[in-house]
Amino acid sequence: MRGPQSPDKPSVAVLGGGLAGLATALALGSSGFPVTVYEARPFLGGRATSYPLNTAEVEAGEEPITIDNCQHVLLRCCHNLMDFYQRLGVADRVEFFREFYWIEPGGRTSIMKRGMLPAPLHFTESFAKLSFLSLASKLSVARGLLAVKAEYGTRSDLSEITMLDWLHEKKQTPQAINRFWRQVLVSAVNEDLDRMAAVHGLQVFYLGFLSGADSYQMGVPSVPLGELYSERVWSKFPNVKIIHRAPVQKLHIHNGHVSSATIDGQNVTADAYVLAVPFERVAALAPGLDVDISAFTHAPITGIHLWFDRSITDLPHATLLDRTIQWMFNKADGKHVQLVVSASRSFTELSRAEVIELALRELKEFFPAVSEAKLERSHVVKEMRATFSAAPGLEEKRPVNATSVSNLFLAGDWTRSGWPSTMEGAVRSGYLAAEALSRSLGVNADWLLESSCAAG
Repeated sequence: MRGPQSPDKPSVAVLGGGLAGLATALALGSSGFPVTVYEARPFLGGRATSYPLNTAEVEAGEEPITIDNCQHVLLRCCHNLMDFYQRLGVADRVEFFREFYWIEPGGRTSIMKRGMLPAPLHFTESFAKLSFLSLASKLSVARGLLAVKAEYGTRSDLSEITMLDWLHEKKQTPQAINRFWRQVLVSAVNEDLDRMAAVHGLQVFYLGFLSGADSYQMGVPSVPLGELYSERVWSKFPNVKIIHRAPVQKLHIHNGHVSSATIDGQNVTADAYVLAVPFERVAALAPGLDVDISAFTHAPITGIHLWFDRSITDLPHATLLDRTIQWMFNKADGKHVQLVVSASRSFTELSRAEVIELALRELKEFFPAVSEAKLERSHVVKEMRATFSAAPGLEEKRPVNATSVSNLFLAGDWTRSGWPSTMEGAVRSGYLAAEALSRSLGVNADWLLESSCAAG
């Protein structure tokens, strides 16, 4: 079996239909390469996708319910991800919000939003009014943000120390650490402060909060994630063919060259191959490839869907302070909410019932209406391999996109994208893989947009 051919450019097999593989296919397909994407599952998007609940969880006669595997968001400054969406023609399906809601137990709410001053002072007015931070903690955070502005991109040891080390070095108050820095960064990077390389923490705040007056705005897809990469969307790219239910089993490498791949039991050939799979699968699929993944570990995320018989809130989203649950997203008029716990190692051994019990107990502290509402349905998604852990010392061990095999390239948020494991990082890696492949053929192609920020 051979992918579609072109008399002008070599054929490319992209192995994996997550965001990194799709970004690679979009870039190469738009450049005239005939590309075939092989995806093991019946849907695209990898860890940023959606699926219908099974029939056992939906009442007889009801319409099937489609949910995202976890709530994924982006910031306005995620230029590569937005470029990807724009090229697919789905950018209008991302709704951006200009206000962040911080809720304390008991329900007191603070709003953080852009004011009249230019960046990086655009939060000054709303920041001064935040009720969840004391004056001492506000001054602490202000000093910290000034240090971010001074040190990001100039300090050489940030990839070797933890974010918590950096915060202690900057003498941040315990309240500032727990209610401000941790609340933002654990969700953005999906890692605890004492496990997270400081470079990623500073990156989020520098590009997301300080670089532009609107760069902080949070984008939330208004449709299920799977609709962003539907067959209809890809019909605009005739050079890109997508084959579902096509798991790759092995790449056959001889004399520094991939001769073929076994996919769904069949022999597939192409002129070049892009391996766009999670890091833990590389060794089995490409035996002998000189890529060391021994330093990589996973960080989990847990998503909790709750359906009530009445609305519990009219807020579109909120970050919840001082409890296990970190974020609430309003999915349908306050009757369906999704809760998110990033770096959720504490949930590993909890049963579904225990997770739901904890979620309801905590949610009542922020939204009193929960006490009067009836829970009609619930669903828990534990993504144990949601992201790689953005640990200190890992950056220099992340592989580049070109490999020692002449016609084999890597794409994935775990490669050296310049970002932690985010949707932005995944698209960046796909664009970089497309550039590396093009350069190997003597073609200069520029897809990566350098100025970007974090997305989860």
